[in-house]
Amino acid sequence: MGAFAQTTPKKTFNDDSTAPKTKYLSEITVVGHGSKSDYQQLPEIVGTSIYAGKKNALIVLDNVQGNVVMNNMRQVLAKVPGIHVWESDPSGIQIGIAARGLSPNRSWEFNIRQNGYDIAADPFGYPEAYYNPQLQAVQRMEVVRGQGSLQYGPQFGGMVNYILRNGSEIKKPYELETQQTVGSNGLFNSYNAIGGNTQRVHYYGFFDHRSGDGWRDNSRFYTNAGFGTVTYRFTPKFSLTAEVMHSHIRSQQAGGLTDAQLKADAQQSLRSRNWFDLLWTTPAITADFQLNEKTRWTTKLFATIGDRNSVGFTPSITVKDSINRTTLDYNNRTLNIDRYRNYALESRLLTDYRLGGMNNTVSGGVRLYTGSTHRLAEGKGTTGSDYDMTVIGQYGRNITFTSNNVAAFAENIFRVGKKILLIPGIRYEWLEGSASGRNGFASNGSAIILQTISRSRSFVLGGIGGEYHITKATELYANWAQAYRPIQFANLQAPPTTDVVDPALKDARGYNLDLGYRGKVKNFLQFDVSGYLLQYNNRVGTVTVNNTATTPATSYRLVTNVGASTSKGFEGYAEFNPVRAFTKSVNHDLILFASYSYTDARYSGDHKDAATKGKKVENAPENILRTGVTAGYKGFLLTGQVSYVSAAFSDATNTVAASANGQVGLIPAYTVTDLTATYKFSKGLNLKAGLNNLFNEQYFTRRAGGYPGPGVLPGDGRTFFISIGAKL
Repeated sequence: MGAFAQTTPKKTFNDDSTAPKTKYLSEITVVGHGSKSDYQQLPEIVGTSIYAGKKNALIVLDNVQGNVVMNNMRQVLAKVPGIHVWESDPSGIQIGIAARGLSPNRSWEFNIRQNGYDIAADPFGYPEAYYNPQLQAVQRMEVVRGQGSLQYGPQFGGMVNYILRNGSEIKKPYELETQQTVGSNGLFNSYNAIGGNTQRVHYYGFFDHRSGDGWRDNSRFYTNAGFGTVTYRFTPKFSLTAEVMHSHIRSQQAGGLTDAQLKADAQQSLRSRNWFDLLWTTPAITADFQLNEKTRWTTKLFATIGDRNSVGFTPSITVKDSINRTTLDYNNRTLNIDRYRNYALESRLLTDYRLGGMNNTVSGGVRLYTGSTHRLAEGKGTTGSDYDMTVIGQYGRNITFTSNNVAAFAENIFRVGKKILLIPGIRYEWLEGSASGRNGFASNGSAIILQTISRSRSFVLGGIGGEYHITKATELYANWAQAYRPIQFANLQAPPTTDVVDPALKDARGYNLDLGYRGKVKNFLQFDVSGYLLQYNNRVGTVTVNNTATTPATSYRLVTNVGASTSKGFEGYAEFNPVRAFTKSVNHDLILFASYSYTDARYSGDHKDAATKGKKVENAPENILRTGVTAGYKGFLLTGQVSYVSAAFSDATNTVAASANGQVGLIPAYTVTDLTATYKFSKGLNLKAGLNNLFNEQYFTRRAGGYPGPGVLPGDGRTFFISIGAKL
């Protein structure tokens, strides 16, 4: 690695003291070691990926002052401006994040990855991230927006990559790690790991258990996850890594509320029989070969094997889930099952070369993917209350979706003089998606066969980025890149009795544009401020069409491309340490930070849906501000953080008044304050504690139209946690 590091760009990766750590960042290694800052800018090159010219952030989880145990993303991503978080799952199991006016629904506008490979249900037809790794097991998070679409494919929001701990930083044959946490509402978390490093092998494995009753009634949950990874270095230049993650999650779904019910008692629940169960396995093999001083090659072979099950009573919250007077029992619940089986290969090559007297870098790669989703839906379940997937009769829907993909990309860093970098890129995509099966039963009992639908297409995306280094530590950056979002499975299963899928239905297409200034001033200030434009064309929706060919005239719903939306705004982050700026103290620390975003997201004036033409995009708050202060003395740190999110509409027609069932209406602005303290007794022993929602703010971030509501889904009130950890 050392020889390769000398040929990489001169730009170094620094900790918050600006002391150079390394010029080259491998795919899994320690970063920010010895730093108290949890936020860094990604280097120009990481592994075989190019990040120069892109809007990006690197979050070091060991340094995050927040409730990492519960995957509290408003704290973890507090310094990444513009991240909108849905806080509708108090267990921290389902993470919903977005940016730039996009939907946070299970983070499906981001390309979600773990150790560089996909972990969503299906990145093309159903990109919902049901599984997310427990953040105690995460070493760092990479967040890339804008031009990331050229390297990672289907997304408008960008890419989020969870890099798990793997033991590469351990210097001895074995090391034990444990972190034990208790908290409000019966919270218990136990994280235990073992890892080690020898001349040829490094390994790491953990088991994590988390359980609790939840802040709301009927919110019990547990998660069990195990992970193991082994890397064998055949030579100093070639290594092979095998890893597997297995996760089992079960949670009780408290359901939604009306606005009046929320005001009366946000902790109440009117659903006690709704359950969600998830089994997720992600095996992967990675070959890493440093061919010579200038060239590195990486190939990943990976799979996603997931089962998603849900059982519950999910009509509007205004419909009581009560005992039937005739049968003296509850009504039957509804069952839904998805089985995901996805397999892929990604191979990337990065090399340096000389041109015009300058050291340039090119990265290229290919991707092969095949995936299937088998969906069993609308099954008749039992009248019981516990988790039970026993079906009575046949499932109403029995559908198989398939996705196939071949892709190739290339990006190049051209260095023009000592200050200018130009990074053009291109990506080729071939996609195929299909759906087949039964979509229900007619009133006479006959099967309703799904419209036989298949979509195959290919296209090219392009983009270019640039940097101008004003000083050694500050730079102007800009990028423009095309993006796309494939036709979703939901758009291929239109009920043939009421809906028609437009034969000319296209993938959503558009682009991201960024222009910003970022960098560091000595060891006391770091910042990143930028403006952006996101154009989202060919949005898929449903419009009513009159069929004048029939007598009398009839109407039907057409699933088609309804128009476009445009998001534009500002994203800014700054972190200032006055102790370092004005004193020479080494025992004291004072870190002030703020991240702010302004978003104006609207549907275009030529939108086909008249009801939404010119309206604001739903779930797109204009203002998101997160600010805080960390004060420290030697091994003690105390952090206070305030998160403000302005009001947003829950539907595209911009309805203000809340509906009777709580499913539609304005989502009011809210402010939440968190307090976290950490004390490190020594390098291997720590104590953490925190209060979330310190002032017990009553708020909600989401109105659900269906699962897991429907209705208003409250955020948690005041909770606490305390955690003790050790490394041996």
